Amino acid sequence: MSQEIERKFLVKGDFKQYSDSSKRIIQGYLSSVPERIVRVRIYGENAFLTIKGITNLSGISRYEWEKEIAVDEALELLKLCEPGIVDKTRYLVKAGKYTFEVDEFYGENEGLILAEIELDDENDQFVKPEWLGDEVTGDIRYYNSRLAKTPFSRW
Repeated sequence: MSQEIERKFLVKGDFKQYSDSSKRIIQGYLSSVPERIVRVRIYGENAFLTIKGITNLSGISRYEWEKEIAVDEALELLKLCEPGIVDKTRYLVKAGKYTFEVDEFYGENEGLILAEIELDDENDQFVKPEWLGDEVTGDIRYYNSRLAKTPFSRW
C-alpha cells in the first residue's frame, strides 16, 4: 500500500513567478465518502483513477492508489461522477528539496488558491516560501472532494 503524506496551505501572495510548469486539471468523484474517495482526473494530456482512504488523526497521511487510464475512458467515467466537477490549474513550485503543487481554482471555487506539499515523513522540515499562507491540513472544507460538493463560493 502507498501512503500519501501531505500538508496543505492557503496561498497569500504571488507564486506564479516561481512556477516551473502548469497544467489544467478537471476531476470528478465516483465516491466521496471519507473512507474511500474514488477520483477521476484529467491532468493535461493524461488521465488517472485514484482511490484514497481516510486520513489519520493528524490529517497528514492516508492510503493512496493511483492508476493511469486512457483520457477517453476518463471522459466516460466523468459522466458517472457525483455532482460537482473541480476545475483548476496546477502550478509546480520548487522550494528546497520539495515541490509545492499550487492549485488555482475556477468555477464555483474561483478565488481559492491552495498549496500542497507531499513529504517523505510527517515530521519532515521544509522551506516555507513567503507566499505560503495559513496551514489548512486536515480541514475537510479544503479537500477537493468537498470543494466539488460545497464550493468555496458558498461558504
